[in-house]
Amino acid sequence: MSTFKSPFLSTFLLIAFLFTCGQAATFNIINNCPFTVWAAAVPGGGQQLDGGQTWTINPSAGTAGARVWARTGCNFDGAGRGTCQTGDCNGLLQCQAYGAPPNTLAEYALNQFNNLDFFDISLVDGFNVPMEFSPTSDGCTRGIKCTADINGQCPNELRAPGGCNNPCTVFKTDEYLLQLWKLWAHKFLEVFQR
Repeated sequence: MSTFKSPFLSTFLLIAFLFTCGQAATFNIINNCPFTVWAAAVPGGGQQLDGGQTWTINPSAGTAGARVWARTGCNFDGAGRGTCQTGDCNGLLQCQAYGAPPNTLAEYALNQFNNLDFFDISLVDGFNVPMEFSPTSDGCTRGIKCTADINGQCPNELRAPGGCNNPCTVFKTDEYLLQLWKLWAHKFLEVFQR
């Protein structure tokens, strides 16, 4: 996978993951893009972030199924109602539900099995901007990132304004998932039959 090198779309989201007392966490969401994004979090709400700005959220211990994503091409009125080209969450600045595809997701769950925290970057809802998730707590210092130019490599049939959809969103069929599963199963069996 190639590295994303466009000066226009640098890494959107640097999520710094900090532990505080009581096993809660603090997330610093930083817009490292040279343009405005509207960061969204469930739980958490939403916040307009110009380039270089930070938004801090403090989810409670035990939070599971949480997401953070960037919305682009947004226009909101004074009451926080509007639309976004990517990642829109029912026309609200303060998101109460997950965003509409396409959007790159950071997902996390706190204090889960064996009191461990889990995080990932997912393209299950497609891709709109590059993202990085970097924990800064004791015990976990390795982050993850998705910085490939997926929008530039997106097949025409999956392209959306400002992003790249996944095949299931566009074609609304399990055919693509089944094909991927068959490919994975074949490779899996190949490895263990040796």
